Amino acid sequence: MQRVEVRLEDDLTGGPADETVKFGLDGLEYEVDLSTRHAAELRRLLAPFVERARRVRPQRSGARARTAASRERSRDIRAWAERQGFSVAEHGRLPGNIIQEYDIAHGGQQPAERAAPRAAGRKVAPDRASTKRQARAKPSRRRRTTRLRPPAARARVHQSLGPEPVP
Repeated sequence: MQRVEVRLEDDLTGGPADETVKFGLDGLEYEVDLSTRHAAELRRLLAPFVERARRVRPQRSGARARTAASRERSRDIRAWAERQGFSVAEHGRLPGNIIQEYDIAHGGQQPAERAAPRAAGRKVAPDRASTKRQARAKPSRRRRTTRLRPPAARARVHQSLGPEPVP
């Protein structure tokens, strides 16, 4: 049987430490091993700030790691959507209405009020193509700005107009 003994060393003096103190500043988390005396001193120095500060809940970490099962499910949904005539990108987030349709088609619970699938996500079969012409999108308006002439050039323009009348 092995025995492991952990001894903390005071990060300020190098002597024996009694505890590890954790604190945060400017969005970063820190911890420092301190003796009882140094830990009390740190707390005493921070007390006026802590008394006036607001407590903040820790924020959730970024995106969760995807599992193999979720990747496989996404592949299945994309393949099913293509067979059903939906237009789906190869990568990225799947539209909610397509996931909902997939769940319904595969025995999932049907919502009480099933929203109609959005027409924008469907492919149009070639034989059912509409003969109605679609309106062209309006061209984007560019903001026209005129360049200001440098002060020397403006002075030349004023000089070419002739001398200013004397009042």
